[in-house]
Amino acid sequence: MSPARILALTSVSMLAFAGNSLLCRLALQQSQLDAGSFTSIRLVSGAVVLWLVARKFRGDQTGSGNWPSALALFIYAAAFSFAYVRLPTATGALLLFGAVQATMISYGLWKGERLKPLQRVGLALALSGLLGLLLPGISAPPLGGSVLMLGAGVAWGIYSLRGKGAGDPTRVTAGNFLRAAPIAIALSLLMLGLQRVTLDAAGIGYALASGALTSGLGYAIWYTVLPALKATTAATVQLSVPVLAALGGIVFLGEAVTLRLGLASLAILGGIALVVLQKQAAPRH
Repeated sequence: MSPARILALTSVSMLAFAGNSLLCRLALQQSQLDAGSFTSIRLVSGAVVLWLVARKFRGDQTGSGNWPSALALFIYAAAFSFAYVRLPTATGALLLFGAVQATMISYGLWKGERLKPLQRVGLALALSGLLGLLLPGISAPPLGGSVLMLGAGVAWGIYSLRGKGAGDPTRVTAGNFLRAAPIAIALSLLMLGLQRVTLDAAGIGYALASGALTSGLGYAIWYTVLPALKATTAATVQLSVPVLAALGGIVFLGEAVTLRLGLASLAILGGIALVVLQKQAAPRH
Protein backbone atom coordinates (compact mmCIF):
# COMPACT_ATOMS: atom_id res chain seq x y z
CA MET A 1 0.00 0.00 0.00
CA SER A 2 1.47 3.36 -1.06
CA PRO A 3 2.06 6.12 1.55
CA ALA A 4 -0.55 8.31 -0.17
CA ARG A 5 -3.17 5.56 0.05
CA ILE A 6 -2.31 4.86 3.70
CA LEU A 7 -2.71 8.55 4.50
CA ALA A 8 -6.01 8.78 2.61
CA LEU A 9 -7.54 5.67 4.20
CA THR A 10 -6.37 6.66 7.69
CA SER A 11 -7.86 10.13 7.27
CA VAL A 12 -11.17 8.70 6.06
CA SER A 13 -11.25 6.34 9.06
CA MET A 14 -10.71 9.12 11.59
CA LEU A 15 -13.35 11.29 9.89
CA ALA A 16 -15.75 8.34 10.03
CA PHE A 17 -15.18 7.76 13.75
CA ALA A 18 -15.70 11.46 14.48
CA GLY A 19 -18.72 11.38 12.18
CA ASN A 20 -20.48 8.90 14.45
CA SER A 21 -20.65 11.50 17.21
CA LEU A 22 -21.75 14.25 14.83
CA LEU A 23 -24.44 12.16 13.11
CA CYS A 24 -25.88 10.98 16.41
CA ARG A 25 -26.01 14.51 17.76
CA LEU A 26 -27.57 15.79 14.51
CA ALA A 27 -30.25 13.10 14.62
CA LEU A 28 -31.16 13.73 18.24
CA GLN A 29 -31.01 17.53 18.07
CA GLN A 30 -32.32 18.34 14.59
CA SER A 31 -34.88 15.57 14.07
CA GLN A 32 -37.58 13.78 16.03
CA LEU A 33 -35.81 10.39 16.04
CA ASP A 34 -35.47 8.84 19.50
CA ALA A 35 -32.20 7.44 20.84
CA GLY A 36 -33.41 3.82 20.89
CA SER A 37 -34.40 3.92 17.22
CA PHE A 38 -31.09 5.55 16.31
CA THR A 39 -29.28 2.68 18.05
CA SER A 40 -31.32 0.01 16.25
CA ILE A 41 -30.98 1.57 12.80
CA ARG A 42 -27.26 2.13 13.31
CA LEU A 43 -26.55 -1.44 14.38
CA VAL A 44 -28.79 -3.07 11.76
CA SER A 45 -27.41 -1.02 8.86
CA GLY A 46 -23.87 -1.48 10.15
CA ALA A 47 -24.41 -5.24 10.38
CA VAL A 48 -25.62 -5.40 6.77
CA VAL A 49 -22.66 -3.42 5.40
CA LEU A 50 -20.06 -5.30 7.46
CA TRP A 51 -21.59 -8.65 6.49
CA LEU A 52 -21.37 -7.70 2.80
CA VAL A 53 -17.77 -6.52 3.17
CA ALA A 54 -16.74 -9.62 5.12
CA ARG A 55 -18.47 -11.91 2.61
CA LYS A 56 -16.92 -10.29 -0.45
CA PHE A 57 -13.42 -9.37 0.75
CA ARG A 58 -12.73 -11.52 3.84
CA GLY A 59 -14.08 -14.89 2.80
CA ASP A 60 -10.80 -16.70 3.47
CA GLN A 61 -10.32 -15.25 6.95
CA THR A 62 -11.36 -16.58 10.36
CA GLY A 63 -13.51 -15.02 13.04
CA SER A 64 -17.25 -14.76 13.57
CA GLY A 65 -17.83 -12.80 16.79
CA ASN A 66 -19.53 -13.97 19.97
CA TRP A 67 -22.42 -13.02 22.24
CA PRO A 68 -20.45 -11.43 25.14
CA SER A 69 -18.72 -9.08 22.71
CA ALA A 70 -22.02 -8.38 20.98
CA LEU A 71 -23.54 -7.43 24.33
CA ALA A 72 -20.65 -5.05 25.02
CA LEU A 73 -21.15 -3.57 21.54
CA PHE A 74 -24.87 -3.06 22.20
CA ILE A 75 -24.24 -1.42 25.58
CA TYR A 76 -21.74 0.93 23.95
CA ALA A 77 -24.10 1.85 21.09
CA ALA A 78 -27.16 2.33 23.31
CA ALA A 79 -25.37 4.34 26.01
CA PHE A 80 -23.68 6.42 23.28
CA SER A 81 -27.04 7.32 21.73
CA PHE A 82 -28.85 8.12 24.96
CA ALA A 83 -25.88 10.18 26.20
CA TYR A 84 -26.01 12.38 23.12
CA VAL A 85 -29.59 13.37 23.90
CA ARG A 86 -28.03 15.96 26.22
CA LEU A 87 -24.28 16.13 25.60
CA PRO A 88 -22.62 18.45 23.05
CA THR A 89 -20.68 16.67 20.31
CA ALA A 90 -17.19 17.60 21.50
CA THR A 91 -17.82 16.77 25.16
CA GLY A 92 -19.33 13.40 24.30
CA ALA A 93 -16.46 12.43 22.00
CA LEU A 94 -13.88 13.46 24.59
CA LEU A 95 -15.58 11.53 27.41
CA LEU A 96 -15.95 8.48 25.20
CA PHE A 97 -12.32 8.50 24.10
CA GLY A 98 -11.05 9.09 27.61
CA ALA A 99 -13.13 6.25 29.05
CA VAL A 100 -12.06 3.82 26.32
CA GLN A 101 -8.38 4.51 26.92
CA ALA A 102 -8.76 4.49 30.71
CA THR A 103 -10.44 1.07 30.51
CA MET A 104 -7.71 -0.41 28.36
CA ILE A 105 -4.90 1.12 30.43
CA SER A 106 -6.54 -0.11 33.65
CA TYR A 107 -6.79 -3.61 32.22
CA GLY A 108 -3.09 -3.54 31.40
CA LEU A 109 -2.25 -2.48 34.96
CA TRP A 110 -4.50 -5.23 36.34
CA LYS A 111 -2.63 -7.76 34.18
CA GLY A 112 0.67 -6.68 35.70
CA GLU A 113 1.93 -3.96 33.35
CA ARG A 114 4.10 -1.30 34.96
CA LEU A 115 4.03 2.37 34.04
CA LYS A 116 7.19 4.40 33.45
CA PRO A 117 7.50 7.71 35.35
CA LEU A 118 6.40 9.75 32.33
CA GLN A 119 3.43 7.43 31.84
CA ARG A 120 2.36 7.98 35.45
CA VAL A 121 2.45 11.72 34.81
CA GLY A 122 0.35 11.21 31.68
CA LEU A 123 -2.22 9.06 33.50
CA ALA A 124 -2.51 11.60 36.32
CA LEU A 125 -2.88 14.40 33.78
CA ALA A 126 -5.62 12.57 31.87
CA LEU A 127 -7.55 11.71 35.04
CA SER A 128 -7.29 15.29 36.27
CA GLY A 129 -8.66 16.44 32.91
CA LEU A 130 -11.66 14.14 33.21
CA LEU A 131 -12.26 15.22 36.79
CA GLY A 132 -11.95 18.89 35.85
CA LEU A 133 -14.43 18.45 33.01
CA LEU A 134 -17.01 16.78 35.25
CA LEU A 135 -16.72 19.03 38.31
CA PRO A 136 -19.95 20.94 39.03
CA GLY A 137 -20.18 24.40 37.54
CA ILE A 138 -21.95 26.52 34.97
CA SER A 139 -20.04 24.97 32.05
CA ALA A 140 -20.09 21.40 33.39
CA PRO A 141 -21.75 18.84 31.08
CA PRO A 142 -25.01 17.20 32.27
CA LEU A 143 -24.17 14.51 34.81
CA GLY A 144 -26.61 11.90 33.47
CA GLY A 145 -25.33 12.16 29.92
CA SER A 146 -21.73 12.16 31.12
CA VAL A 147 -22.22 8.96 33.12
CA LEU A 148 -23.87 7.29 30.12
CA MET A 149 -21.02 8.30 27.80
CA LEU A 150 -18.40 7.11 30.28
CA GLY A 151 -20.29 3.80 30.43
CA ALA A 152 -20.27 3.67 26.63
CA GLY A 153 -16.51 4.16 26.69
CA VAL A 154 -16.00 1.39 29.23
CA ALA A 155 -18.15 -0.95 27.12
CA TRP A 156 -16.19 -0.12 23.96
CA GLY A 157 -12.92 -0.61 25.83
CA ILE A 158 -14.09 -4.07 26.93
CA TYR A 159 -15.23 -4.81 23.38
CA SER A 160 -11.82 -3.81 22.02
CA LEU A 161 -9.96 -5.92 24.57
CA ARG A 162 -12.13 -8.96 23.81
CA GLY A 163 -11.46 -8.55 20.09
CA LYS A 164 -7.70 -8.93 20.32
CA GLY A 165 -6.63 -12.16 18.67
CA ALA A 166 -10.22 -13.21 17.94
CA GLY A 167 -9.64 -13.49 14.19
CA ASP A 168 -10.01 -11.14 11.24
CA PRO A 169 -11.28 -7.86 12.79
CA THR A 170 -13.77 -7.14 10.00
CA ARG A 171 -15.35 -10.59 10.16
CA VAL A 172 -15.43 -10.50 13.97
CA THR A 173 -17.00 -7.03 13.96
CA ALA A 174 -19.57 -8.13 11.37
CA GLY A 175 -20.52 -11.13 13.52
CA ASN A 176 -20.85 -8.98 16.61
CA PHE A 177 -22.98 -6.37 14.81
CA LEU A 178 -25.26 -9.16 13.54
CA ARG A 179 -25.71 -10.42 17.09
CA ALA A 180 -26.15 -6.96 18.62
CA ALA A 181 -28.78 -5.86 16.07
CA PRO A 182 -31.66 -8.00 17.43
CA ILE A 183 -30.88 -6.82 20.98
CA ALA A 184 -31.21 -3.24 19.76
CA ILE A 185 -34.47 -4.08 17.97
CA ALA A 186 -35.78 -5.54 21.25
CA LEU A 187 -34.92 -2.24 22.93
CA SER A 188 -36.90 -0.35 20.29
CA LEU A 189 -39.88 -2.67 20.74
CA LEU A 190 -39.73 -2.09 24.49
CA MET A 191 -39.67 1.67 23.97
CA LEU A 192 -42.53 1.34 21.49
CA GLY A 193 -44.56 -0.35 24.20
CA LEU A 194 -43.77 2.58 26.48
CA GLN A 195 -44.79 4.97 23.66
CA ARG A 196 -41.35 6.54 23.56
CA VAL A 197 -40.57 5.87 19.90
CA THR A 198 -40.57 8.79 17.47
CA LEU A 199 -39.53 8.37 13.84
CA ASP A 200 -38.38 11.07 11.48
CA ALA A 201 -37.11 10.85 7.89
CA ALA A 202 -34.09 13.07 8.51
CA GLY A 203 -33.22 11.22 11.72
CA ILE A 204 -33.50 7.85 10.00
CA GLY A 205 -31.15 9.15 7.30
CA TYR A 206 -28.59 10.23 9.89
CA ALA A 207 -28.85 6.85 11.63
CA LEU A 208 -28.43 4.95 8.35
CA ALA A 209 -25.36 7.04 7.52
CA SER A 210 -23.94 6.37 10.98
CA GLY A 211 -24.49 2.62 10.67
CA ALA A 212 -23.65 1.98 7.03
CA LEU A 213 -20.97 4.60 6.41
CA THR A 214 -19.23 5.87 9.54
CA SER A 215 -19.58 2.57 11.43
CA GLY A 216 -19.71 -0.22 8.82
CA LEU A 217 -17.44 1.15 6.12
CA GLY A 218 -15.44 3.19 8.64
CA TYR A 219 -14.46 0.13 10.64
CA ALA A 220 -13.77 -1.92 7.49
CA ILE A 221 -11.45 0.78 6.11
CA TRP A 222 -9.67 1.17 9.46
CA TYR A 223 -9.02 -2.54 9.78
CA THR A 224 -7.71 -2.57 6.20
CA VAL A 225 -5.16 0.18 6.80
CA LEU A 226 -4.27 -0.73 10.40
CA PRO A 227 -1.69 -3.44 9.51
CA ALA A 228 0.21 -0.85 7.46
CA LEU A 229 0.54 1.54 10.41
CA LYS A 230 3.07 1.45 13.21
CA ALA A 231 1.50 0.99 16.62
CA THR A 232 2.59 4.47 17.69
CA THR A 233 1.12 5.99 14.53
CA ALA A 234 -2.19 4.18 15.01
CA ALA A 235 -2.39 5.38 18.60
CA THR A 236 -1.46 8.94 17.70
CA VAL A 237 -3.93 9.43 14.85
CA GLN A 238 -6.81 8.30 17.05
CA LEU A 239 -6.17 11.34 19.26
CA SER A 240 -7.57 13.38 16.38
CA VAL A 241 -11.08 11.92 16.68
CA PRO A 242 -12.36 14.12 19.57
CA VAL A 243 -10.80 17.16 17.88
CA LEU A 244 -12.50 16.37 14.56
CA ALA A 245 -15.80 15.77 16.37
CA ALA A 246 -15.47 19.15 18.10
CA LEU A 247 -14.82 20.89 14.78
CA GLY A 248 -17.86 19.16 13.28
CA GLY A 249 -20.00 20.30 16.19
CA ILE A 250 -18.83 23.90 15.72
CA VAL A 251 -19.36 23.93 11.93
CA PHE A 252 -22.61 21.96 11.62
CA LEU A 253 -24.32 22.53 14.96
CA GLY A 254 -22.99 25.90 16.04
CA GLU A 255 -21.64 24.47 19.30
CA ALA A 256 -19.24 26.56 21.35
CA VAL A 257 -16.00 25.27 22.85
CA THR A 258 -15.70 26.47 26.44
CA LEU A 259 -12.45 27.19 28.25
CA ARG A 260 -13.16 24.23 30.56
CA LEU A 261 -13.56 21.88 27.58
CA GLY A 262 -10.44 23.22 25.91
CA LEU A 263 -8.28 22.74 29.01
CA ALA A 264 -9.78 19.32 29.71
CA SER A 265 -9.10 18.27 26.12
CA LEU A 266 -5.45 19.27 26.38
CA ALA A 267 -5.07 17.39 29.67
CA ILE A 268 -6.91 14.23 28.60
CA LEU A 269 -5.50 13.89 25.10
CA GLY A 270 -2.01 14.97 26.14
CA GLY A 271 -2.00 12.61 29.11
CA ILE A 272 -3.20 9.66 27.05
CA ALA A 273 -0.59 10.44 24.41
CA LEU A 274 2.15 10.25 27.05
CA VAL A 275 0.89 6.89 28.32
CA VAL A 276 0.31 5.25 24.94
CA LEU A 277 3.33 6.54 23.07
CA GLN A 278 5.72 5.74 25.93
CA LYS A 279 4.23 2.26 26.17
CA GLN A 280 4.70 1.57 22.47
CA ALA A 281 8.08 3.26 22.04
CA ALA A 282 10.81 0.91 20.91
CA PRO A 283 13.23 -0.06 23.70
CA ARG A 284 16.69 1.44 23.51
CA HIS A 285 19.72 -0.81 23.28
